[in-house]
Amino acid sequence: MTPKVSFHPFLRQKIMKRLLIVVVLIGLAAIAGVLARSAASRAEVREFVTHEQEDSRAEIREKYELAPGAKVELMGLNGAVKIETSDSKTAEVYIERTGSEEALKRRQINIEATANRLTIKAEKNRGGFFSRLFGSDAREKVTLKLPRQISLYTKGVNGAVNVGALDGSVEVTGVNGRVEIASAAGTATFTGINGNVQVALQRLDSDGITLKGINGNIELQLPENVNASLEAKGMNGRVVSDMPGVSVDEPKHGYYSAKIGNGGSAITAKGINGDIRLTSATKSANIGVAIGN
Repeated sequence: MTPKVSFHPFLRQKIMKRLLIVVVLIGLAAIAGVLARSAASRAEVREFVTHEQEDSRAEIREKYELAPGAKVELMGLNGAVKIETSDSKTAEVYIERTGSEEALKRRQINIEATANRLTIKAEKNRGGFFSRLFGSDAREKVTLKLPRQISLYTKGVNGAVNVGALDGSVEVTGVNGRVEIASAAGTATFTGINGNVQVALQRLDSDGITLKGINGNIELQLPENVNASLEAKGMNGRVVSDMPGVSVDEPKHGYYSAKIGNGGSAITAKGINGDIRLTSATKSANIGVAIGN
């Protein structure tokens, strides 16, 4: 049988008093925490409003030496990218950043460089709740002068991408803007592009060209003696060829195929909202000329 425990009235009153004190202290601590957070929020709002109204500008200028065949990566940039190439080993980086003082603080640009790799990446926005929710984004205008013998990878660029002649592969994904590649060699991959795409290939490797999820017209400028096989599925547009001796078949709606030369390197397209035009690289219009609608 469990013994019954009873407290003397005086002891019971003392215990209740202590419990009441503990409850009051916990309540006061909670109120203090709310007031502190409220004060911090008000301070953040005041700082946010003040700094968001100020226009600021910052520049990044760097130079690096790259080995032939190095990979250049551009990721998360909010603005247009222009790349000039030449027969050199030096990479020149110029980034013009604009936005409010607060926006420039929230968004940083990280550059990592070795002889075999150059990476330019924008960090995700930092800062308080109100800044992240209502603040404007900093913008970047990126101008690079790169060696011709590199491969290029771009991901998440909010702006046009204009690239000079490369002696290497190219991969472009998640771009909100027009993409122009004066020339590339080996393989070319374009996915998730909201804009027209124009690219010339000096030569094709077995992996060929991949086009997927593009909202815009595409012009592929191919070498005259190239051997490739094209297959396009889920097309909301046409596939046409200006290359001599190349005919395009459409056995069913939205599906196209073509044999170029003796067939070979794969050119695959899927989910294209626009036309694909095949042209000879030596007879194509200049890279700056817009693709017709």
